Amino acid sequence: MPDDSHDSQELVSGGHLVAKALKAEGVERIYTLCGGHIIDIYDGCVDEGIEVVDVRHEQVAAHAADGYARITGKPGCAVVTAGPGTTDAVTGVANAFRAESPMLLIGGQGAHTQHKMGSLQDLPHVDMMTPITKFAATVPDTARAADMVSMAFRECYHGAPGPSFLEIPRDVLDAKVPVSKARVPQAGQYRASTRGAGDPADIEKLADLLVHAEKPAILLGSQVWTTRATDSAIELVRTLNLPAYMNGAGRGTLPPGDPHHFQLSRRYAFSNADLIVIVGTPFDFRMGYGKRLSPTATVVQIDLDYRTVGKNRDIDLGIVGDASLILKAAAEAASGRINGGSVKRKAWLDELRAAEQTAIEKRLPQLKSDASPIHPYRLVSEINDFLTEDSIYIGDGGDIVTFSGQVVQPRTPGHWMDPGPLGTLGVGVPFVLAAKQARPDKEVVALFGDGAFSLTGWDFETLVRYNLPFVGIVGNNSSMNQIRYGQKAKYGDERERVGNTLGDVHYDKFAQMLGGYGEEVRDPADIAPALQRARESGLPSLINVWVDPDAYAPGTMNQTMYK
Repeated sequence: MPDDSHDSQELVSGGHLVAKALKAEGVERIYTLCGGHIIDIYDGCVDEGIEVVDVRHEQVAAHAADGYARITGKPGCAVVTAGPGTTDAVTGVANAFRAESPMLLIGGQGAHTQHKMGSLQDLPHVDMMTPITKFAATVPDTARAADMVSMAFRECYHGAPGPSFLEIPRDVLDAKVPVSKARVPQAGQYRASTRGAGDPADIEKLADLLVHAEKPAILLGSQVWTTRATDSAIELVRTLNLPAYMNGAGRGTLPPGDPHHFQLSRRYAFSNADLIVIVGTPFDFRMGYGKRLSPTATVVQIDLDYRTVGKNRDIDLGIVGDASLILKAAAEAASGRINGGSVKRKAWLDELRAAEQTAIEKRLPQLKSDASPIHPYRLVSEINDFLTEDSIYIGDGGDIVTFSGQVVQPRTPGHWMDPGPLGTLGVGVPFVLAAKQARPDKEVVALFGDGAFSLTGWDFETLVRYNLPFVGIVGNNSSMNQIRYGQKAKYGDERERVGNTLGDVHYDKFAQMLGGYGEEVRDPADIAPALQRARESGLPSLINVWVDPDAYAPGTMNQTMYK
């Protein structure tokens, strides 16, 4: 018999076990800011061929891991040191939690031998992370390091996706154990399929409702992209002649100009429809907590998370499972039944298209405005015209991005990124980082509010350092305008400028200083040429566009918090 006693005594460190588990999960890169507690993970990543991407702030690392997951469909990973390193990442984890984005944050921790002694950067990380993750734990032993990384990834996909957190004490991470004693889960052998197809009887009910509805409407939310349900959604709306609205990452499911693509008539549709199907979107503030749906409509909700279905509003039918499988099954069950009921819905679609056209004509003067300072509608209209089939659009801001949500239309599924329901400012630069690294073949176009860019903008240098060209636009009104509007409305003109006014910062010069392309725009006629020059520069870029500080988006003015 061969002597394998030597192999059984081969030693492996905790950091290398972590890297092996990341490799098994298909993680191609980690986002990190260095610290003494975590460097053995770097050493393991080098051996496993995992790229170590170093940023300037841990919030950026966490947001980038979130963005990586959204773009690739694989979980992202950020690695940060203990104490302030982990607390800096909390915002990114919280954003991923509300956005249902699967990622793992690994945080350092002081050595077990110094537990409760006041070691450097010691904090109760697990207690802090538990409420904003699907799973949070300490790795108790070196031999368990890979096992618990795999466990954390598994928990990311329990129900709707979300983030997990692991802290690894320094002595656990640095210690070495015999390979034979370490559990190292093998790729593809520690996670089951999470694709639930829903109750077949409920699918039949849904198909029946769709066939018989005269005025149906469907909202395709972020889970349509999460579950890669694009083809199923398109098949359903075209087979049954359904008007489709899209939000969050669901934007781009149908291309602009598609006869079933609707955007500006959603409130009208939800007030007048007899059947409303909500896919992968909770009844949260974006939906008026369900109150914006007609009280007489039949309401169907489809979601990955049982806890979301029927929350805040009663429903007539709830189906828990994977949107791709459910929508495909519903289309198949409905097809062939009296033409799927599609012919009788022509008048309804015409009615909605007329409402769309009325909304467009109402704001057309502002979309084409030659005013200076530049009207935000003109800016976002120019950006929409600038996008191509391969442009990933990222919105990071308050009022300016609210404007863009009504005008900018991604041409392709998976090409829209925004913070999600936490409303976190500062996601833009880290999302650019993740998107451009994951899809170098794609153009990335990012619109920032000047306040939002300020939060994580120093990592523009990271984009320069990694040679990641993108077209960035700062809608600059020297204000946190979404908040300013509320203060003005609530407290009057004399107090509208308290705590929300920024300096007149030349972000174009900031970009140039860091090695990127920068240009200033004050005349609306110069927007399109400046965007084109940024595209052709082959550099990370910022086009600093001075927009009218006294123009507010309708969504800003309608926010319930101000009423």
